[in-house]
Amino acid sequence: MSIPIRSRTGRANCWNARPKCSATARRRLEIFNTDQGSQFTSNEFTGLLKGQGIQISMDGKGCRRDNVFVERLWRSVKYEEVYLKAYDSVSIAKTSLGTYLNFYNTHRPHQSLDGNTPDTIYFTGLPQESIAA
Repeated sequence: MSIPIRSRTGRANCWNARPKCSATARRRLEIFNTDQGSQFTSNEFTGLLKGQGIQISMDGKGCRRDNVFVERLWRSVKYEEVYLKAYDSVSIAKTSLGTYLNFYNTHRPHQSLDGNTPDTIYFTGLPQESIAA
């Protein structure tokens, strides 16, 4: 599970988002991925993560490939959900996006995952290919 946190948030807000991320995840938060903004590279923030046993993953400065998976996700969200709807309120948007993300992870086949869903891969692993002798 990945929950983006915008770089305009301060250190306290970044850390305060962590329990919400953990509460919505099915498993303990293991890796926290961010860009290299000062609020994410401070000793205060990284120390809090390390103190909880959370690994830190930071995107390379100026390296577009680091974000390719997140960009693909947001492209799907925009074209399959957001652009097709006119939300009347923030709460309706949140509910609708939550429903879509649940569909995206549990029912929508992904070409890059050989037709599997992200949940299938995450909880059971990639299918083993038979080795030709």
